[in-house]
Amino acid sequence: MIELTEQPIDVGRVIQRVCRPTAGAVVVFLGVVREDGQTAKTAALEYECYRQMAEAELEKLQSEAASRWPGVSCAIVHRLGRVPAGETTVAIAVSAAHRDDAYSANRWLIDQLKVRVPIWKQEHLTDGTSRWLSQPPEGESR
Repeated sequence: MIELTEQPIDVGRVIQRVCRPTAGAVVVFLGVVREDGQTAKTAALEYECYRQMAEAELEKLQSEAASRWPGVSCAIVHRLGRVPAGETTVAIAVSAAHRDDAYSANRWLIDQLKVRVPIWKQEHLTDGTSRWLSQPPEGESR
């Protein structure tokens, strides 16, 4: 399961996608918008992406995880658009026969997602200002 969505993430649905009789472990990572900041707190994060490339890269990650940890099942859902503080921005569920593989694959997936998938975020603060925390390469349209 690979999904980019503008809707709130149904974590239960993400978990259900990886549950199977041969899995003895299911590990879930949730990335959540936190109220961060020294003077003004984060009100929301806004996510944009190059959808075709992001979906293709997420599929590659899923395939690579299955090769690195045979028998794992992975589901990755990432929010797009404006996500208020306290809400989930990304959910990754991994099931495996044993917990070590589930933990390792899940950690690897979120780390690789942050580096390889073209999803950019802008932080909106409670004082009305905003700033890009990551953005498309120069010359790329958002």
